[in-house]
Amino acid sequence: MTYKPFEMQKIAGPERDFVGYGRNIPQAKWPDGARVAVNIIVNYEEGSEMSHPAGDGRNDGLGEVIYTMDPSKRDLATESVFEYGSRAGIWRLERIFTRNKVPATFFACAVALEQNREVGHWIREAGLDVCCHGWRWEEVFNLTREQEAEHMRWAIASITETTGSRPEGWYCRYGPSVNTRELVVEEGGFVYDSDAYNDDLPYYTKVKGKDHLVIPYSFTYNDGKFGLLPSYGSPADFLDNLKRGFDFLWEEGATHPKMMSIGLHARLIGQASRAQALEEFIKYAQDKGAWICRRIDIARNWNEQQAKVTI
Repeated sequence: MTYKPFEMQKIAGPERDFVGYGRNIPQAKWPDGARVAVNIIVNYEEGSEMSHPAGDGRNDGLGEVIYTMDPSKRDLATESVFEYGSRAGIWRLERIFTRNKVPATFFACAVALEQNREVGHWIREAGLDVCCHGWRWEEVFNLTREQEAEHMRWAIASITETTGSRPEGWYCRYGPSVNTRELVVEEGGFVYDSDAYNDDLPYYTKVKGKDHLVIPYSFTYNDGKFGLLPSYGSPADFLDNLKRGFDFLWEEGATHPKMMSIGLHARLIGQASRAQALEEFIKYAQDKGAWICRRIDIARNWNEQQAKVTI
């Protein structure tokens, strides 16, 4: 019998790619021959989440309190969990990063930085980089293309004002819309986006005939499993996950260096017991010789050192 291979439908947005690099994994060239590039990311969202005070008429449930509450009622408990992140958690991270000389990346929502401008001052003083996490911590797939473009412009202007530099990367809450990547490229000032979870290394894709750099993110090495997606029972679980992932990438990196993205939230990892686990991993990775770097450093390295492989 004859068989006609299955074909995906042509619909709005980027085409799906199930092949990627395949067996031909590029050999990344990290500084000093490092086997693993570790990028530590602070998702700074506090004050930009959905809430009644922000006029949303609903609460944002992605804090740490697992409780079903009538969305028409103001959830003061969840609000206070978010406030912990900007009041206390973020400054515990600042102390950890400062004493361990960690060049971290902020996935920052513009409105969150407006609510606590001292965080923007720290970003500027420490030379950290910002990958824009949106104007607010919002679901851009619910916006029109025109609204999304407008909110992108607002976010760039706001972050430029609060940190002194425009963001050079873009990352949506959870997932992009079918328009996001085109809007990022059309805007013209972004070096990369991280709205993908589909590889261990950066890659180039075509957007309206242009090469565009994608630096994939990860939910795997993420403190969200303490509260957002509960599965970690203790800080030891988080630390074990990070160490196991790093060790395996380190072994692979003997011939093909890899990238590791570690996602943090000040309201979660900023709690003392969890922060201790984070600092233990930082020291572990440093002792092994990892390249701990900002996301923009990875982008620049890839653009400068890697042969452009478009997938």
